[in-house]
Amino acid sequence: MTIRWIVTIGLVCFGFLTSTCAAESVRVATFNVDATPPIGTPVAYKPARSITDPLSARGIVLLSDQQPIVLCAVDWIGIANEGYDLWREKLAAAAGTTPERVSVHALHQHDGPRCDFSSEQILADRGHGGQWYDLRFCREVIERTAVTVRTAIPRAQPVTHVGHGQALVDGVASNRRLLGPDGNVKIVRYSASKDPDAIVTPEGTIDPWLKCVSLWNGDTPIVSMTYYATHPQSYYGEGDVTSEFVGLARAERERSEPMQLHVHFNGASGNIAAGKYNDGSTELRTILTERMEQGMRAAWESTVKQPITGDDIEWRVVPVTLPLGDHLQTDQLEAVFENPKATAKDRLSAAKHLAWLKRSQAGGQIDCTSLRLGEVILVHMPGELFVEYQLAAQQMRPDAFVCMAAYGQYGPGYIGTDIGYSQGGYETSDRASRTKPGVEGVLMDAMHQLLGHNER
Repeated sequence: MTIRWIVTIGLVCFGFLTSTCAAESVRVATFNVDATPPIGTPVAYKPARSITDPLSARGIVLLSDQQPIVLCAVDWIGIANEGYDLWREKLAAAAGTTPERVSVHALHQHDGPRCDFSSEQILADRGHGGQWYDLRFCREVIERTAVTVRTAIPRAQPVTHVGHGQALVDGVASNRRLLGPDGNVKIVRYSASKDPDAIVTPEGTIDPWLKCVSLWNGDTPIVSMTYYATHPQSYYGEGDVTSEFVGLARAERERSEPMQLHVHFNGASGNIAAGKYNDGSTELRTILTERMEQGMRAAWESTVKQPITGDDIEWRVVPVTLPLGDHLQTDQLEAVFENPKATAKDRLSAAKHLAWLKRSQAGGQIDCTSLRLGEVILVHMPGELFVEYQLAAQQMRPDAFVCMAAYGQYGPGYIGTDIGYSQGGYETSDRASRTKPGVEGVLMDAMHQLLGHNER
């Protein structure tokens, strides 16, 4: 045998081994950390008085020949400003990647903790700290999550396939903003409603589909991730900590499929809630849980699997600067703290406004990101985003299976469509939103970049 043939055979074998390694180059590590606050800790509206069911921070670390990618979902009402920065920085360091490749999302349960180091510092500097935030608890959960991520990576499992499926969810989501004949908001249909007009009015613009994305090692499922757009509240506000009907449905799925981790992400739900189907009674939480679980199960059962390699993975980042609401004026916000008649909620609102104003003036941007897994594209967006953005993202790539997780950087609050700011209603009010018309163009352009066809 000549040297040339030996070299040729060696190259062929090397190519085969390289190809085989490439096909097996994707791995995933999963993590699930308790994020339940102690009794007495401030949660969204009152101190925690009981734990109805535990909260969690859970997600995945995707490993390939690229830098690691981290996706994390937390059962808290919101993670904002420097709190959001710290989550990303700590998880990035633990996974051996950069913060730009970490996406953290809250599920927005209204009996969960708030995490915003910037707003709490503003309150504390003016003598009002400790009422709305427990930063020591937040830091402790962040640190434990980072440690768990670090220890999970050596146990990462090979990923050979990605799966996707979807199912309609009946009797959960409804649009919150009910317009009158003049085109303006006539009724705001909140998470719970007993208003007969709100109940009989049709659902309005929603995304009725619950989507499921799964990662597999051969025939063994490793993780399933579900996406659905709605405020997750049934009843709330007394300090009874719960992961709500989305978390309870998630837990039921894990009992049914114990060999996999189930991660749920809240979609673009700023103007979506269960108000048409929920009167705020305790019984409705059980019913909403059952409907969510049925949707999760049906989406899972419709799963279609496809092989995946490292070449099928692509991460994109588009930093954006959102237009600031005209009502964000430093002197006016500072005046709230000097007003003896201001309520605690007034001061909290002023602190959140001031924190976002200062961050924006300092040049702070938001990273909108996307993860392509073959024909699946996961889009990660900030704030309490209107559902129209989610529907638009799907229309931009009808050839792909597009899922959206919102409630990332929570600093801007509600993010409406441009027309929404002229229609009135709570969501686009000065109290709720820190952006203004023009935001739609910024985010639509970002989504076009995130969802554009691969040009490689």
